Amino acid sequence: MTLDGKVTIITGATSGIGEAAARLFAQHGARLVLGARRKDRLDDIVAEVRDTSGEATALAGDVTDERYAAALVDTASSRFGGLDIGFNNAGIVGTLCDVTAMTAEDWQTTLHTNLTGAFYGAKHQIPAMRARGGGSVVFTSSFVGYTIGFPGMAAYAASKAGLIGMTQCLAVEHGPDRIRVNALLPGGTRTPMAGDFSSDPAAAEAIAQLHALKRMAEPEEIARAALFLASDAASFVTGSAMLVDGGNSIAKAS
Repeated sequence: MTLDGKVTIITGATSGIGEAAARLFAQHGARLVLGARRKDRLDDIVAEVRDTSGEATALAGDVTDERYAAALVDTASSRFGGLDIGFNNAGIVGTLCDVTAMTAEDWQTTLHTNLTGAFYGAKHQIPAMRARGGGSVVFTSSFVGYTIGFPGMAAYAASKAGLIGMTQCLAVEHGPDRIRVNALLPGGTRTPMAGDFSSDPAAAEAIAQLHALKRMAEPEEIARAALFLASDAASFVTGSAMLVDGGNSIAKAS
């Protein structure tokens, strides 16, 4: 699953799955353009990659701004000569509450970050990949809204389910361009975004029991699945909703 010389954008790169992917992709030869809101943390990760003889640069910004999506691609082109891979990973859980209590602002914030932000990424990444003769787009979706529904997570579920629909349409539209498009569906993962689900022992154990493996994933485990989808090892994989969920979807009893 080598990425030797492949120019790769990773959003949400300062924590969790995105941070793990930045390290892993660099180890496998990718030339990285890292995106997130925290410039100081981005700079730290870029320095770490360079210290291990990797190639990386970063641009801080907000994925809900289309100009930022365009700027990431421009950075890839100006720094590394083009773009081969887009790992659109940035996302939020959003406000957790019943739909009847949810404000329109809370709804829009979650969808705009998770779904519209990914749309902006793909919109600007695909033309750059087409110019290179092909590429790979990966979205971080979720098992929530696909195999399981959790109370209070309607906005999150809708945004992540929307990514799967967009994945399928983009895969069909751009297959002739030799551009593969896939959605990655992690199970419960120990990341800062998971909040109490991963930091509180009782909550973490409850989530672990939802999985056939009876544990939550480490970010590096999900990053390895993203590496597969991004690499030529997945050369005949497109339009997929790839579960990396520790058997969450089939564990209906403890």
